[in-house]
Amino acid sequence: MCNVTCSWVHVKNLASCVLAQAAKRLPKDWRARYSVEPLLIETLVDPRRYTGSCYKAANWVCLGSTAGRGRMDRAKKRQGAEPKLVFVYPLARHAVQRLRDGDD
Repeated sequence: MCNVTCSWVHVKNLASCVLAQAAKRLPKDWRARYSVEPLLIETLVDPRRYTGSCYKAANWVCLGSTAGRGRMDRAKKRQGAEPKLVFVYPLARHAVQRLRDGDD
């Protein structure tokens, strides 16, 4: 668990702590709600505003950048407008291999 002290509140490595707790909880919640177990979680980071250091510290993997169009750009007119960094974190053993093989 995370180190928590009160002088107001101080949590050492707060971002990594929260990310770890969410990653631990998420598979159980998804299994209960949707009857599937996610193998991998993903997030997007705007590099103009953030470095993604909390994800890097929590052992997430940066896969690269998006095209920068955004999900509402069906006409593909905004290429490169706002690229984001893509970070992923495996939730299950051999997640990459299971995704490649199409195993459930």
